[in-house]
Amino acid sequence: MHRDQPPLRARSAPELVPALLLDLDQMLDEFTRSPMRARFRFDADMPAAITVEFLAERGPSLVWLLGRELLHRGITAMSGSGDVRMWPTLPGRRPASWLLLESDEVEALFEVPTAELAEWLDATYRIVPAEAELDHLNWDGFLRELVDGPAAPSE
Repeated sequence: MHRDQPPLRARSAPELVPALLLDLDQMLDEFTRSPMRARFRFDADMPAAITVEFLAERGPSLVWLLGRELLHRGITAMSGSGDVRMWPTLPGRRPASWLLLESDEVEALFEVPTAELAEWLDATYRIVPAEAELDHLNWDGFLRELVDGPAAPSE
């Protein structure tokens, strides 16, 4: 890799998979649901992460970066640990999974319809297969920055 290439950055690419807009239910308590929308975005430059923007009806949106593999596995089985977990709901009216997001300040549980999400994720894997997710990262630059510290900006 070229030494002037920024660390852990891939080459720029156009949006190859359109964003997915899904209607979710946020579980406010055991019996109370609040409908909301979320926009899922895939960037071929960072294929291992999916950007999810939770669109609030009032107030600012909330953006999380979630692992693509975590989402893919969470459609059919328990996936993730720590701050982000996903697992299928019990069989019911529509295929869905629970998505749990936790931080020090808040915990949010969402019911995510999985049919559209699975189809969309499959399209992302056709663009960048799982085994190629790390192919375009600049590991040399990343390691050099770890050892030497961040480089001074060039003028």
